Amino acid sequence: MGDISPHFNRSEFACQCGCDFDTVDVETLRVLEQVRQHFMQPITITSGCRCEEHNKRIGGASGSQHTKGRAADFKVKATTPKEIYDFLDLLYPDAYGLGLYERVGGGRVHLDTRKIKARWEG
Repeated sequence: MGDISPHFNRSEFACQCGCDFDTVDVETLRVLEQVRQHFMQPITITSGCRCEEHNKRIGGASGSQHTKGRAADFKVKATTPKEIYDFLDLLYPDAYGLGLYERVGGGRVHLDTRKIKARWEG
C-alpha cells in the first residue's frame, strides 16, 4: 500500500540527486494507477521528479515536465514498453506526453500530464 496513492509511495518519485523534491502531480498518479490496474503488475518508477540542476546534469530536456512534478518514466513487470505506450495512447489519444524508449535499460515509457498531446520514440 502506498502513502500517496493505492500503489505508490512519494519516495518512488523523489529526485535522484537527494534534494528532497518529491511533489508529484495528482493527475500523473491517477494515470499510473490506471496502468497498474489494467496490467495488474507492479510498476517501477525509473525517474520521477527532477530538480532543474539534476535534470540538466543528466541531459534532460529544457522545461522538462519532470521538473514540474508532472512526469514519470517507468516500467511495468512482465509488460513491454510498447504494450504500455499503446494502452496509454488508446486511452488518451488527444492528451498528455508519451515517450517510448524500447532500448534504454530494457525499455521504459515516459508519461507526463501536460495539457497538449505529444508523442515520441527514443
